[in-house]
Amino acid sequence: MEKQFAGVAGTDLEGTQIAYFGYGSLVNRATLRTDIVDIIPARLVGWRRIWRPRPDMPGFPAALLTVRREPGSVCDGVLIVDRAENLAAVDAREARYRRIRLEPVELEISPAREGAASVDVPIYVYEADPELPPHREPPMILQSYLDAVMQGFLAVHGEEGLRRFLAETYGFAETPIRPDREKPTYPRAVMLSDVERALFDTLYGEHGLRLAAG
Repeated sequence: MEKQFAGVAGTDLEGTQIAYFGYGSLVNRATLRTDIVDIIPARLVGWRRIWRPRPDMPGFPAALLTVRREPGSVCDGVLIVDRAENLAAVDAREARYRRIRLEPVELEISPAREGAASVDVPIYVYEADPELPPHREPPMILQSYLDAVMQGFLAVHGEEGLRRFLAETYGFAETPIRPDREKPTYPRAVMLSDVERALFDTLYGEHGLRLAAG
């Protein structure tokens, strides 16, 4: 993970800006914990979103969302413009990820946002540390985490974008969902409206997502 901005409060970098691409829970503004500058619909080019086993979740073998470089693939999400002094806090949130600097050609920013195409700051993406060993048991997706991700995609990219998220993310077919919606395990769990809940459950069926027993 790059560390050049870590712990920058009180230095000459304080007050400057950076940006990072969100493709999972970061897409949902309600999960953000820093005083961001802006959040812009965007697309990562040459990368694919995947589910990966997470070895450090206590109690059960969780899966996390990450991305990997894959020529010809694209990944919807958001560009989060933040203050450089907040980057240490974001690094802490993404503790099992490494922060990678993106090249301009790897990012498409929504032209619908005035001035968005002129974002001229260092831009990063967080990729799960590939050296972390997977859990010995098959992984499961936390439903409370998935709810937060799906709510974010619905708000930013609409129902069409939400369907793309489900269709284009590798690993849904192999990874069951742990049903914790009523008693969330995810620390940044969100509240769903009745409309969102009904839509998400319908999309589960359409895309072959399955709940784990118990």
